[in-house]
Amino acid sequence: MSQTGIFNSRYIVGISFISALGGYLFGFDFAVISGALPFLRTQFALDAVWEGFLTGSLALGCIAGCLIAGGVADRYGRKPGLMAAAIIFAVSSLGIAVTNTLTLFIIMRFAAGIGVGMASMLCPLYIAEISPAQVRGRNVAINQLTVVIGILITNLVNYFLADKGADSWRWMFGLGVVPSAVFLTGVLWLPESPRWLIKAGREEDARKVLNKIGSQQFAQQTFSAIENSMEGAPKQSYKAVFEKSVRPAVIVGITLAIFQQFCGINVVFNYTSTIFESVGANLNRQLFETVAIGVVNLVFTLLAMWQVDKLGRRPLMLGGALGLSILYIVLALLLQNKAPVGLLSVFVLLAISTYAMSLAPVTWVLISEIFPNKIRGLASSVAVVSLWGAYFILVFTFPILAKKLGAFGPFYLYACICFLGFLFVKKKVRETKGQTLEELEQHLVRH
Repeated sequence: MSQTGIFNSRYIVGISFISALGGYLFGFDFAVISGALPFLRTQFALDAVWEGFLTGSLALGCIAGCLIAGGVADRYGRKPGLMAAAIIFAVSSLGIAVTNTLTLFIIMRFAAGIGVGMASMLCPLYIAEISPAQVRGRNVAINQLTVVIGILITNLVNYFLADKGADSWRWMFGLGVVPSAVFLTGVLWLPESPRWLIKAGREEDARKVLNKIGSQQFAQQTFSAIENSMEGAPKQSYKAVFEKSVRPAVIVGITLAIFQQFCGINVVFNYTSTIFESVGANLNRQLFETVAIGVVNLVFTLLAMWQVDKLGRRPLMLGGALGLSILYIVLALLLQNKAPVGLLSVFVLLAISTYAMSLAPVTWVLISEIFPNKIRGLASSVAVVSLWGAYFILVFTFPILAKKLGAFGPFYLYACICFLGFLFVKKKVRETKGQTLEELEQHLVRH
């Protein structure tokens, strides 16, 4: 399976893009809060604790969504889970737009998180399972591309809606129904994952999907490899995820997921207005910076997609972790000394570009590929639950830490975490580029 000509590239990229539209929902809800927060502080008279909880309530829903998605993905298939995510997100977006109380807002944002959490786990998982090894990294990174496109478009919409009055935030959230409807329509066209079909005993359906993905030889080789990896696999539970034979992969997956959040970059995404306000930027400049962040994020995510199957996962992760550690120290010093807005912007964008080239896409690629076939759905949900738990802690604590230490204080902490992450990747993360999921599983068994 070393020749790229034996599979249908156009078809694979097409279904990868459709599945990855779930990432757009992730990007939308991730970015919309940054533009809406200046309005929500007034609407609900938020203090630092409630601001952190309101922002982080999405992550709590995401945790629930991941736990639901793991069971749905293994019992009913990847496709029904993706459809459910789209429906939940559409309903909750409308719910947020019409709410008038803080309690109802948080409930609806929690519900949106369920949809985002399901999509954030199932989209990379699905893409990894339908992609040949040679292009799996690039295809899974398509999910990160749609995330950053969602962030950029949402930031642009927020920027143009900001001067439409005190209720601008309602439109910001309510427009989430549009990408949800597009995603749901696309998912109806997707085939089910061949790996799930074989696991469910639907061999003939799996062969049909594999024959659409590639040549007859590719289909037969892949079918045999998947079937062999499933032999003797009992019905799985979360207990199986922590069995001794797979524990090393699960520990690496969970640690990488937590590190992707504790590296601190999502503070920059979610609290752009707070960070730039601390050095005297007005609301218009704050929202302009969110757009600049979105553009840089998109450009460097495209670069990462180009390099992830060439340079490999490990070099990108190492460079990203070390680079962020250095940049955060510079950012902390600039914030501490009330540097000019333009200079601060340069280093914020350098941090965003470093993250977009490394930890952002590569963490999702690794989580989607390092677990054995028989537990991939459940193990992925455990890793992604850990990611969202870390995200909640990060965004909940930042307003509180910034109030006590100044906006610069937390960045010294994030610099230390990034250096520890660099050491972990250097010691524990193996290269996975160019290997099939089944080959990676055999490597895990041998080690």
